[in-house]
Amino acid sequence: MTLEFDESRLDDAAALSTVDTELRRLAAAGARVRVLGDAARPVRAGMLAPDRPRGVVALGAEARLVRAMLEPVCPVPFIAWSTGGLPGWVGPLDLVVVLASEGSERDLMGAVAEAVRRGASLVVAANPDSPIAEQAASRSTLVLPVEHSDPLATVVVTLELLHEMGLGPAVDHERIAARVDLVAERCSPHRDLASNPAKDLAVALAEAQPLVWGGSVLAARAARRIAEALRRASGRPALSADADALLPVLSACAPRDPFRDPFEEDGAPRTCVLVIIDDGSTDERVRRDRGTLVSLAEGQGVRVCTIASEPTEYLGALDRYVELLQQGRYASVYLALGLGRGSDEW
Repeated sequence: MTLEFDESRLDDAAALSTVDTELRRLAAAGARVRVLGDAARPVRAGMLAPDRPRGVVALGAEARLVRAMLEPVCPVPFIAWSTGGLPGWVGPLDLVVVLASEGSERDLMGAVAEAVRRGASLVVAANPDSPIAEQAASRSTLVLPVEHSDPLATVVVTLELLHEMGLGPAVDHERIAARVDLVAERCSPHRDLASNPAKDLAVALAEAQPLVWGGSVLAARAARRIAEALRRASGRPALSADADALLPVLSACAPRDPFRDPFEEDGAPRTCVLVIIDDGSTDERVRRDRGTLVSLAEGQGVRVCTIASEPTEYLGALDRYVELLQQGRYASVYLALGLGRGSDEW
């Protein structure tokens, strides 16, 4: 059965109450970043100046985001490890970073035990009372207190620590929390469709297949996460890929027909919407790929929507990533709401 999108639900108090849990969780994201960052501050303050490790291995939720942040500036080799255990070369000269937000500890226990056995230095972001924190206990272990299941807040405080260890770029959890709060204000359910960018995007995607593109490494990662959220919320396909992969898809997209009866199930192919994730990158390749995609979309009659960070004073790469990701997540909730999908369906 095809669900029809009803945009009136986006401003209806009774309908909004059906997604209240999801909206509250998004709205509280800034507070979670702030609470974890403040809790980690005394741990960082008591940290002795560490020796530079020979290499760094990251495991757990959002380990690849840590890699995306560290790779351009990390002065030592860095990998995000997704298979069981640890690479064979890890030893006492290396640092193992484990992001063990609630729910992911069991899969990481073996790797933590192996790191302790080999004498590697450990940074474990986890609940201090959890089994994985107990498993990690050693003279070379630092536990960052994480007492909830938000991987994004966990990675923010971990990156803040890695910066202080001289391994990554500057990260300020207070500034990131402020950006998350700004998105919550702009995308609030109390702001109507005319002034709410997340509701506006949900309407644009009402009867369309999203093609989500980000040009930089972090924008591409945000694009993948947003596409995942849209698939989960709508139960429909949503594709995130690089420009070369999206070009043939765009070429085959059916042009938008404003006169088509949305209630007529005639087997016509679903139209597409190109969603640009814009983190303000000035890289020439990114600008060229964006121009090519937009030009083809316009030639095909495909609508182009943009998720962008607000122009303001200097923002770090992680600040922009979080701002873009949160906007996409709000749009996914409003898309589910407009389609009449209950929380139990996604």
